[in-house]
Amino acid sequence: MSMKKTVRVRFAPSPTGHLHVGGARTALMNYLFARHHKGKFILRIEDTDITRSSRESEEKLLDALLWLGLEWDEGPKIGGPYGPYRQSERLELYREYARELVKEGKAYPVYASPEEIDEVRTKLLAEGKPPHFSESDFARFTSESRRKEYERMGKEPVIMFKMPRKEYKLMDLIKGEIIFREGAIGDFVILRSNGLPTYNFACVIDDHDMEITHVIRGDDHLSNTLRQLAIYEAFEWTPPKFAHVSMILAPDGSKLSKRHGATSVEEFRAMGILPEAMVNYLALLGWSHPEGKEIMSLEEMVKVFDLDRVHSSPAIFDVNKLKWMNGVYMRNGDLDRLTKLAIPFVVSYGLLERKEAEANFKWLKKAIESVRNSVETLAEIPEKLDVYFEEVQPDEELFEEIRKKNLKPVFVEIKYALEDLQKWEEKEIVRCFKEVLKNFKVPKKDFYMTLRQLLTGRREGPELVKVIYLLGRTRVLERLARIEER
Repeated sequence: MSMKKTVRVRFAPSPTGHLHVGGARTALMNYLFARHHKGKFILRIEDTDITRSSRESEEKLLDALLWLGLEWDEGPKIGGPYGPYRQSERLELYREYARELVKEGKAYPVYASPEEIDEVRTKLLAEGKPPHFSESDFARFTSESRRKEYERMGKEPVIMFKMPRKEYKLMDLIKGEIIFREGAIGDFVILRSNGLPTYNFACVIDDHDMEITHVIRGDDHLSNTLRQLAIYEAFEWTPPKFAHVSMILAPDGSKLSKRHGATSVEEFRAMGILPEAMVNYLALLGWSHPEGKEIMSLEEMVKVFDLDRVHSSPAIFDVNKLKWMNGVYMRNGDLDRLTKLAIPFVVSYGLLERKEAEANFKWLKKAIESVRNSVETLAEIPEKLDVYFEEVQPDEELFEEIRKKNLKPVFVEIKYALEDLQKWEEKEIVRCFKEVLKNFKVPKKDFYMTLRQLLTGRREGPELVKVIYLLGRTRVLERLARIEER
C-alpha cells in the first residue's frame, strides 16, 4: 500500500465503561498501521453522550490502552497540534459547521420536539412509506409563531441534514467495493436541540480537522459510513480511506457478550493475562502474519502489519486459545517481571502480605519458577504455591505404606544426611539423596513418590528437589522426623 501523505489514524472510543476486546483490537490495528507506516496514532474521546460518559471511565480506558502498550502520539494527557481531543471541548466548532450547512441550504432547522418528530415517523409508516424524513415533512413546524416561541423560551431547533437522493460508492480497504443504493436513508439530525452534535456529524468534523487519512474501525460502523460520506460531500472535503474490520464473535457464532464470560481488557487483566499475550492474541483476530507465526511481539507485528492481510470474515474469540498463548509467555518471560506481576495475586489469595512478598522476593521468584510450567495465568499461580504454605498432616494410610515398603530406614538416614548438609542448595540436596540411596535396595519411584506425599500431602507437584529446597531445611526435617517418631 503506497502512502504519500503522513498516515494519521485515530482510535475514538466513548468513555462509557470498560475497554471491550473489540475496541482494543480496533485500537491495536490502528496503532500497528500507524507505526508500520511511520505515521501518527491519535486518541480521541467521543464523550458527547453526557448521560453515559464519565471521566472515571475515560481514566480506565486510558489505563487499559497503556497497559496494552498502545501509546498515542496525540490525545488526552499529552495534547497535540489538532486538539482539543475530547468532543465535549469542541462543541462550538460543531455548531459553527452546522450553521454553515444551513446557510448553504444543505441543512435546515426543525422547530419540533422529539415527540413531534416521532409523530412524523409514525405517520410515514402508517402511509406505508419508509420512515425517511424530508424537509416537507416538517413544514408545519416552521411557522413564524413557532420560531418566535422557541426564541422566547431560549430553545434551539434541531438541525437536519438534507440527504441527497443518490447512490454512493465506497472502496473499502478490507471489504472491497460497497454500494449504498439511492434512497437508503432520508434526512437526519446533525445537531440536537441541546446543542450537542450527533455521532456521525462530530465524527466527520473531527476526522477532517485532525487530518485523519485512514479510518480503521469495526464493521458495525458500516451503516454510519453512508451518512458520513454525504457530509464529506456537502463540505466538499475528501473523505479518508475507510477499512471496516469484521466483528469478533463468540465460539457459538453469536455476538460476543457478557454471557460468554469476560469481554473487557480489564477483566482479562484481573484474570492474570499478560499484556503481551493479550496484544498478540488480539492481533490474530482477523489478521495473520505473512509467515503464519503465532507468537510475536508488538515490535515484530509493527514490521509486517498491513491491511491487505486483514480478513473480511468474522473472527472467533476463543478464551482457551488466549490462555494457551498466555501460558507460552509465562513460561518464556522474564522471571523477575513475572514475580512482580504475580505478587498482587499471591497477596489477594492470602499466602503472604505484600511486605512479606517483597522481603522474600528471591525465595518467591524461585517458587514461581518451580510452578510456572504448570499454569496458564497469573491467577493460577497462588494455588500451585499452596504446596509451600500448607501444614501437612500425614494420614495412617501413608505410614502403613512406608511400613509395607520398608522405607522408614531410608527416611531416617535421609534426615540425618540433610541435617549434616553444609549448604542448603539444590545440587547438594541431589548429591545427598544419591549417596543415601546407594545403601538401600528400594525402588526409586516408590521412594520419591512417598517422600513427596510425606512432605507435601500431594502425589504430584513441582520438581521434588525444588520443593525440598524451597520448603527449607527446618520444615523438611520436621516432616521427616514424624517417620522416626513412629
